[in-house]
Amino acid sequence: MTIWRILAVDDEPLNLEILQEYLDDPKYAVQTAEDGAAAWRRLEAATEAPHIVLLDRMMPNMDGMALLRKIKGDARFKDIPVIMQTAASSSDQIREGLEAGAWYYLTKPYGPETLLAIVNAAIYQLDKHAKAMAAVTNIHQALRLATKMEFRFADVEAVNVLAAALSEYCGNPPLMAMGLTELMINAIEHGNLGITYAEKKKLRLSGAWDDEVLRRRKLPDYKDRHAMLNVERGGDGYVIRISDEGAGFDWRRYLEFDPERAFDPNGRGIAMAHKTCFADLEYLGRGNVVVVRVALPK
Repeated sequence: MTIWRILAVDDEPLNLEILQEYLDDPKYAVQTAEDGAAAWRRLEAATEAPHIVLLDRMMPNMDGMALLRKIKGDARFKDIPVIMQTAASSSDQIREGLEAGAWYYLTKPYGPETLLAIVNAAIYQLDKHAKAMAAVTNIHQALRLATKMEFRFADVEAVNVLAAALSEYCGNPPLMAMGLTELMINAIEHGNLGITYAEKKKLRLSGAWDDEVLRRRKLPDYKDRHAMLNVERGGDGYVIRISDEGAGFDWRRYLEFDPERAFDPNGRGIAMAHKTCFADLEYLGRGNVVVVRVALPK
């Protein structure tokens, strides 16, 4: 069993006690820090970095935003999912946190079910990415010889392998892998399987998302649907095109971080891909085709 290392940062001892109580499970190893400066010292001294950081925003010495920026600016820690948890819940504050690199944003007070749903969603992504990277260790060298490639995919396992392989091919893992994963899963769940935003939110909170994806893939209306991914290498980078067989969606709503969706376990993937993962991202037509451009690594 994987033990997931979590660093909880909060200047209120009672809040740290509550977090430890919520995360009282053998699969979690929780360490605490009383402010951002103490958390940074713990990060730098750790032989193994935490898998997840639970970060309060308002603290003395070094506040949560300052620590978040240090984490995202350091190559050793920049890929750690940071879950902001705070009473600072204005639209501008939420947008600032998300654009600085927070994966999720929880507003105090919240219950254990909400926290666990968000933590487990982050773990899900980390676990899938790690397994996919292990599966493609010996593939990416061959992929680098290709100038054009086309892939067909229909399930999450294929998404994880493809995202890991292509991020190595393009020389920008794991940030690019995260962006590709979000876009390809969107093509499967929202595109080919017709899972709505509200349905995904409910499924994520209940832990039933995987089962529902598998169930819908067996239905007559969906079982023969596939999504396509095309890659073409040019002089200054790569163009990746992802398409699905769905009816499309109003993609304009999801290109920017929306504070109203900050408390949901879903709804930030496209904005994260748009803002942080690619040189350019463009949806075409009715929204069932997305094209991203990746610059060649320097």
